[in-house]
Amino acid sequence: MARNSRKLLAFGAVSLALAGCVSAGGAKIPSASTPITPAEAKQGAEYHPQLLAEFGGAMSGTHAQYVEQVGKNIAVQSGLGNARESFTVSLLNSPVHNAFAIPGGYIYTTRQLVTLMNSEAELAAVLGHEVGHVAARHSQRRQSAAQKNTLIGGGLAILSGLLLGDSGIGQTLSRGFLQGSQLLTLKFSRKQELEADDLGIQYLARAGYDRRAMGTVLASLAAQNALDARLAGRNASVPEWASTHPDPASRVQSALAKAGPAVTGSVSNRDTFLNRIDGLLYGDDPAQGLIEGSTFIHPELRFAFTAPQGFYMVNGTRAVSIQGQGGQAQLTTAAHNGNLDAYMRSAFSALGGQNSQLAPQQIERTTVNGLSAVYGTARVNNGNSQVDVIVFAYEFARDRAFHFAVIAPAGRAATFNGMFQSMRRITQTEAGAVVPKKLQVVTVARNDTVASLARRMAYDSAQEERFRVLNALGSGDTVTAGQKVKLVVRAR
Repeated sequence: MARNSRKLLAFGAVSLALAGCVSAGGAKIPSASTPITPAEAKQGAEYHPQLLAEFGGAMSGTHAQYVEQVGKNIAVQSGLGNARESFTVSLLNSPVHNAFAIPGGYIYTTRQLVTLMNSEAELAAVLGHEVGHVAARHSQRRQSAAQKNTLIGGGLAILSGLLLGDSGIGQTLSRGFLQGSQLLTLKFSRKQELEADDLGIQYLARAGYDRRAMGTVLASLAAQNALDARLAGRNASVPEWASTHPDPASRVQSALAKAGPAVTGSVSNRDTFLNRIDGLLYGDDPAQGLIEGSTFIHPELRFAFTAPQGFYMVNGTRAVSIQGQGGQAQLTTAAHNGNLDAYMRSAFSALGGQNSQLAPQQIERTTVNGLSAVYGTARVNNGNSQVDVIVFAYEFARDRAFHFAVIAPAGRAATFNGMFQSMRRITQTEAGAVVPKKLQVVTVARNDTVASLARRMAYDSAQEERFRVLNALGSGDTVTAGQKVKLVVRAR
């Protein structure tokens, strides 16, 4: 959740950009061999700055320059553009594992996804896969097939869909909960994912990379999804990557089989890649707040809260999502003029949509850890059942307020009471003690082992499991002297 999160983007514009636009009158969608059209270039240029803002902004410096270099090199293999200048490749300051592209030659990967990779060929594979989606016009095809449906992506919307079904209020509330999520991209079909894999493998071969990199990076994604799910105590079926790239685990063997055996002369550039990403920020950026276990702390906005037991959090540029089996919540902010009652009513209206009459049954006032607060509940019919929508708002200053928006099965909102009561200001000392993590590339020494290296990871638990997934090491794999490996350490 960024410091300037009150400057909210228009959600409709962002989702449209990622979903792709359908030409008026159902015009024919270009094939994978058609170069970038003027209309696509115009569309991409229009939405690019909004997309950057939604996903934490574009990074600069040597890390970003390297990603841009590799991305342009693989993109030109697609035939979408005849020159490297036809493409814009951005490294996003986002702590989630994601990558995507939009029409017009705009390609993106998050820094967190880059930290999971183990070679330049894997970076090229991920970016090539995204270029493949654009070349095959998958977004336009999906949009064309579902023009009348609301485009829903991201963990909160998926979970809201489970609670709210396909009712009108369910779709409206899901759109409201999506605002602030970093996982807004359109979910592609399995057939389209496989087609993008195939195209990415072709681009790898044309660029001289090891074609097996598509399979190995998918394997790392699957391993990371499984580890994240286990550590959070949840099912692995709704990982971050699955919002746009469903089920990487099932595609690993397919990608490896299509790639075939290693080709003599093909390259992976493993050591070069590791050297070039050394020092990359890992996990949350303090400017957007950090998740430490079950606690979210924002050193710049000076607040902290604790999620309910058994729930997990996803930190977005404009909101923090809290998700679990008993419901879902989102912490975000909006314009505040000093009237907290009006602020809360506005939050309800935003959840319900422009034409909604969603409002709290009554407003309750309280104080939480010295903060003035108000809360209210609206019970919403959902087919044969009901759900409760709760807004709990806190005033931090005359012009600054934050609120939780919660959806829970009717009568079960008490699950979030502890979270509501945990919101507090933090001291300057607490804020100063927040230290981000970064990636550190080290060379394995003669006496180093997986266990000894893992103990250097900046985590209190699952150090060896995290180390193995980060470095694509199986449960029985070892390290050898002279080998380069990645660690996650404190930035200072």
